[in-house]
Amino acid sequence: MKQYIIVVILVLQASILFAQQEKKYIRKGNQLYQQQNYKDAENNYRASVGKQGKTVAGNFNLGDALYKQNKYADAGQQFTKIAASTKNKDVLAKAYHNLGNSMLQSKKLEESVTAYKKSLLNNPDDEETRYNLAYAQEKLKQKQKQDKNKNNKNNKDKNKDNKDNKDKDKKDQDKKNDDKNKDNKDNKDNKDGKDKNDPNKNKGDQQPNPNNVSKDDAERMLEALNNDEKQTQDKLKNKKQKGVKMHIEKEW
Repeated sequence: MKQYIIVVILVLQASILFAQQEKKYIRKGNQLYQQQNYKDAENNYRASVGKQGKTVAGNFNLGDALYKQNKYADAGQQFTKIAASTKNKDVLAKAYHNLGNSMLQSKKLEESVTAYKKSLLNNPDDEETRYNLAYAQEKLKQKQKQDKNKNNKNNKDKNKDNKDNKDKDKKDQDKKNDDKNKDNKDNKDNKDGKDKNDPNKNKGDQQPNPNNVSKDDAERMLEALNNDEKQTQDKLKNKKQKGVKMHIEKEW
């Protein structure tokens, strides 16, 4: 029994000592916070929380110190943790209010609106939170309008690009057709001109008289035909190889 009493006394002494240290760090942190020395205030609040991290005042003020250093993501996580660890409506209202501020500063407008609404559920008479909610909702409405206008502009630009591409393709095709018609006309004119200059033109269907071709001429013609055939085969072979406004945080 005596041993049990001694153990209880030691535990109580440790708890009292920790509580005293906790309050000491919080007081020091508050002094530094008022001096706008937010970094050192943060360190003291962390020391007040300790390893267990159960003290509400230390955790809350730690979130405020983070917020003042523009560490909005870290502050948001801190206030989220506080809200999840308590059922006290006053604490919940303040934690969600500051969470809304952190989200708003991070440009997370939908999340800030949600946080402010949760704050008002726990304290419907808080006009400061109500003001911040209206502010966040207005900002969100403006953003949604801007996003809508941006999407409409992108769609218009896309349709314009498609139309420009269509017009370009049509112009290219018309140019190809014009070039083709011009080539056909030039070929026809060349053919007509050749026919006019051809001395054998209009001589009817006269066939050459084989009796007028000498033996040497016949051999040269045969050799020329063989060379033309060989060149044609070489070309075919080569082708096959190549392939084709807002209020700041609430204090504890």
